[in-house]
Amino acid sequence: MAHDNKPVEGHEKIETSNFLMIVLILLTVSVGGLLEIVPLFFQRSTTQPIEGLKPYTALQLAGRDVYLREGCYNCHSQMVRPFRAETLRYGPHSLAGEYVYDHPFQWGSKRTGPDLHRVGGRYSDEWHRVHLNNPRDVVPESNMPAYPWLNTAVVDENGLAPRMEALRKVGVPYSDEEIAKAAGEVKGKTEMEAVIAYLQVLGTARKW
Repeated sequence: MAHDNKPVEGHEKIETSNFLMIVLILLTVSVGGLLEIVPLFFQRSTTQPIEGLKPYTALQLAGRDVYLREGCYNCHSQMVRPFRAETLRYGPHSLAGEYVYDHPFQWGSKRTGPDLHRVGGRYSDEWHRVHLNNPRDVVPESNMPAYPWLNTAVVDENGLAPRMEALRKVGVPYSDEEIAKAAGEVKGKTEMEAVIAYLQVLGTARKW
């Protein structure tokens, strides 16, 4: 039986070469991603803080660090998407300008637990304390774990100033005075108090 020894060319060559196909796919995805992402670095709506936005206080920043350490972001998003079902439940959709001081920001679509983008001010400090100590005391159907150790763990006062200095280097406008006062503001505070302070400020910069 005769075999066709005609060389493989053009599109057929790409389809029959795994290596070439992988390289071209990666190139296409990379170029497409850059074309979508790079312009965002130059849009005012994504790089400038909204009116009224302030950097986290030392206590709020400490609370955010505990929030990240305990993996709260694994179940809770901080991004309300622009869909009717979301805005009816959580309020106006999230704006990038609300989180320009967050490094890293906590956007995402995880919904094991409710979105926390606008949780600030919705509940009292005592409600949050009870909820974190044992979620089922206020939400019987909750599958969230309890965090009772936050009541006794004390915030590391010495770690705040270096943290704020690092954030200032990436654009968070902390003053020398704010950094100098950081340790005193969190001295003796529990991690429970810090987390509650952080939760109570979420979504409060934007009036709605």
